[in-house]
Amino acid sequence: MKRIAALAILFASACAIAQTDMSMPKDSRSDADKIADALKAGPEFVTKDATVVDWPKTKDGEYRVLRPGTNGWTCLPGLGAAHQDEPGCYDAAFFKWIKDTLAGRTPHLDRVGMSYMYAGKWLGTKDHPSQDDPHAFHVGPHIMIVTPDSNELTLMNRDGTGGLAYVNGLPGRPGLFLVIPIKQWGDPYVTKPMEPMNH
Repeated sequence: MKRIAALAILFASACAIAQTDMSMPKDSRSDADKIADALKAGPEFVTKDATVVDWPKTKDGEYRVLRPGTNGWTCLPGLGAAHQDEPGCYDAAFFKWIKDTLAGRTPHLDRVGMSYMYAGKWLGTKDHPSQDDPHAFHVGPHIMIVTPDSNELTLMNRDGTGGLAYVNGLPGRPGLFLVIPIKQWGDPYVTKPMEPMNH
């Protein structure tokens, strides 16, 4: 029973983009604001030449291009909720996984795919089961990985609130992805200038 409850909590983080009728939340931001939001998702070596697209209005709708790119990566803005902006940047394999999964198709990948979510992701918890609760757990910046055989991930940790890598998926959809946090939310980056070497 605990395992089922944990799965329900973790999968709740994706409900906003996987509603029953697959209609997407309305987003009144300008295209320029959506582009700026999407570009917060990853490192500059990915975002500077990435294609930026908007979410489709229906499950099998078009991902409208907001800015063309050339490096094979695609960045999407968050869905616009005030406290849980979750933009992401995806390589070609992961973006195919997203499109197929949200459209209700079983993804068939021929290679590993990866993505960046530097703004983090919100997860419901036992005390705050809704991701819409402003006190929900905020996973820090992380990368995500999908594989051609997601069965490889089924025995991995599914609790995202401990700071360790965990697996997640979209509710009611096949397939899992691996989430690897790269820092805890709220921790400052520790950067020091490099001192010159003495020769």
